[in-house]
Amino acid sequence: MRLIIVGLILLLIVLQVQVWQQYARVDELEQRVAEQQDYNRGLAERNRALLAEVNDLRAGLDAVEERARAELGLIGPDEEFYLVVDPEDLSESDRAALDARRASEPPPPSTAESGG
Repeated sequence: MRLIIVGLILLLIVLQVQVWQQYARVDELEQRVAEQQDYNRGLAERNRALLAEVNDLRAGLDAVEERARAELGLIGPDEEFYLVVDPEDLSESDRAALDARRASEPPPPSTAESGG
C-alpha cells in the first residue's frame, strides 16, 4: 500500500511539473501573438497608405505628375529648371570644374548707368 501511495505522489509531482511548464509555454505563445498583432497592425497601416496612393494615381493626373516630378525629375513645358547647389557640398573635382567655368565666362554686363 505504501508503494502505491509513493507512486501516486510521484505521478502527481510529475503531472504538476508538466502543467506549470505548459503554463509557461502558454505565456510565451501569448507574447508572440501580441507581437505578431503589432506587426500586423503596422502592415495594415502600410496597406492603407498604399491603397490611398493607388486610388490617387487612378483618380487623376495630379498624383501621377507629382510622383513623376519627385522620382523622375519631370519638368513641364512651360517651366524652367534651376538647380541651386551649395558650394560646400561639392567634391574637389566639381569645385575645380566650377572655378574653371567661372574663369572662362565673360564678366556680366554692368547695370550701373552713369548720368544725371
